[in-house]
Amino acid sequence: MVPHYRIYWNLGLQGIDVLRNPQAYLLGTRPLCTQLAGLSRGQTKLCYLYRDHIPHVGRGAQLGIAECQWQFRYRRWNCSTVDDSSVFGPVLNIGSREAAFTHAISAAGVVHVVSRACRDGQLSNCGCSRAVRPKNLHRDWIWGGCGDNIEYGYRFTEGFVDVRERENNFDRGSRKQGRKLMNLHNNEAGRRAVIRKTKVTCKCHGVSGSCSLVTCWQQLSSFREVGDHLKDKYDGATEVRINRRGKLQLKNPHFNIPTAEDLVYLEESPDYCVKNHTTGSLGTYGRECNRTAPGTDGCNLMCCGRGYNTHKAVLKERCKCKFHWCCYVECKTCTKVVDRHTCK
Repeated sequence: MVPHYRIYWNLGLQGIDVLRNPQAYLLGTRPLCTQLAGLSRGQTKLCYLYRDHIPHVGRGAQLGIAECQWQFRYRRWNCSTVDDSSVFGPVLNIGSREAAFTHAISAAGVVHVVSRACRDGQLSNCGCSRAVRPKNLHRDWIWGGCGDNIEYGYRFTEGFVDVRERENNFDRGSRKQGRKLMNLHNNEAGRRAVIRKTKVTCKCHGVSGSCSLVTCWQQLSSFREVGDHLKDKYDGATEVRINRRGKLQLKNPHFNIPTAEDLVYLEESPDYCVKNHTTGSLGTYGRECNRTAPGTDGCNLMCCGRGYNTHKAVLKERCKCKFHWCCYVECKTCTKVVDRHTCK
């Protein structure tokens, strides 16, 4: 196993003070880079060179963690965080599909936030996108505006995120080298997911909506679209192994070779049904489930065949809302009793 007890994802949890008041750190009154748990040696050096970027790295990590928890909210492993600098606990020491997804979605989060920060003028090293005009854009339309700078976001994230892996030298063909290559591959897949979902946005200009002039620019898609894309890649992830030459190769040669946009993993996932301190599994005891659903959120799958408990819960919600001129909405509060099901 490759321990990753301290990693930049921790900025998304412990860096709250940095995110709320970055100026106190940027002005040098407090040593930002040495205060932050989770940075490797190389990342600490980059932190000093790109101080104004670090709050955005933290926001990107937050974005990735939140999206991971959304995508896995109905799975036995639901991307739970723990109260230490490992963020996800020892479960990600295993080179599983879940580790692959977590690396990818975190790298994607940093690309997304840094690219938008460039566009918004929040970083000193970059500005609006300078992407070339798409070949299929209507010839009369103007390629301009201030687009999200995905090119810079990609380059910065590649340097900052990957340096953690690249600064470690392991024996060729070793298990540790295999995990290093796995992490680098999935980091890249996450960055490419942001590029893959990037779109061209256009706006009409003219008198009374005549659209006599059209301006277009490069724009990030919603991060939910990126998360959905990577969740599909998770479902189709490819198992690989490290060979004697220090390269990743298919464990089953009958499968297709993964592209740079696909996720890869080295080990099967642990049993997430029961709590296990060694693997980091929190188990599914007490998890809420859907009694009638046939999918992963259904009680049969979520509870791993152990059964479930049912209890009554009082639900309060707004109802019978009316709009009053002008201008407010008045609602009543309705209560109803519902059945809640939790795993035994």
